[in-house]
Amino acid sequence: QHSVKELRSIGIQPDMIICRTDRELPPDVKDKIALFCDVDSSAVIDAPDMDCIYEVPLHFERSMVGNIITEILGMEDRTPRLQDWEELVQRAKNLRKSVTIGFVGKYIGLKDAYLSVVSALEHSGIWEGARVNIKWIDAESVEKEGVKVLEGVDGILVPGGFGQRGIEGKITAIRYARENKIPFLGLCLGLQCAVIEFARNVCNLQGANSTEFDPKTPHPVIDLLPEQREIKNMGGTMRLGGYRCELKEGTLASRLYNRAYVVERHRHRYEVNNEYRGILESNGLMVSGIYKERDLVEIIELKDHPFFIATQFHPEFTSRPNRPHPLFSGFIRATLK
Repeated sequence: QHSVKELRSIGIQPDMIICRTDRELPPDVKDKIALFCDVDSSAVIDAPDMDCIYEVPLHFERSMVGNIITEILGMEDRTPRLQDWEELVQRAKNLRKSVTIGFVGKYIGLKDAYLSVVSALEHSGIWEGARVNIKWIDAESVEKEGVKVLEGVDGILVPGGFGQRGIEGKITAIRYARENKIPFLGLCLGLQCAVIEFARNVCNLQGANSTEFDPKTPHPVIDLLPEQREIKNMGGTMRLGGYRCELKEGTLASRLYNRAYVVERHRHRYEVNNEYRGILESNGLMVSGIYKERDLVEIIELKDHPFFIATQFHPEFTSRPNRPHPLFSGFIRATLK
């Protein structure tokens, strides 16, 4: 009632009131709200607690929210196709398996920084019938305490990020996943750290690094694009948005996507240095996805590993509850084996 009063004071009269509550509202309460707020009682909608967050849209549909909106806007009333969403809810409420993912990040004090990644894991977990439990691992704790903090996980994920802090912890975690055949998924910075780890410990390129972290590294396996190396003001120079990625036939990436190319979203500045691609590939690192126009590495993987794949792009941005991303689904399936 107070909120409606405030809205009216600035000339806004609500057509519908949605009431957040811990239980469904009885009809007499709805009638009272409608009377004092000058809306139709059918337009007073409760939003009660649900066992599953994905059940909320179905509750709103049962409450005729869509019909009320289309009537107010003078639009044609249509019946939505909700079969896929109903199946999603049933699956989410009947998870029979569980997996634990070691999430090695540097911003875990504010977990919402990784909300899209966690949601993508959850989406895939639902469709694979598994509850995804996140073991939050501070990358710096790996540096201080060693790989014991990684014990007991079914898979390891290294997400994106910027800056030097925690990098060696991420690299250690990736080595642990590679050597112990633990399913691994790297995103953006996760790919760059995987390349650094492989260069150091498989290719024997001592001191290999990214010029972002060590400008004087003897082996800059990760570097700026040549045309950016002399730029002093970095504002507006990131590689942003959707780019086409061509997938190499017969690779894990092409099997998961089941297509010849994809368009994925990016947010980064540093790239795999093509001067080192030869030695990396000759030692077993497979480049399974490239941006053809600039010959940029987009996806890497290992052939002699149950599941080891990393992307320069952010696949989490295109995952949806009813359309989980194939890379995340493949990762969850691998952790269940």
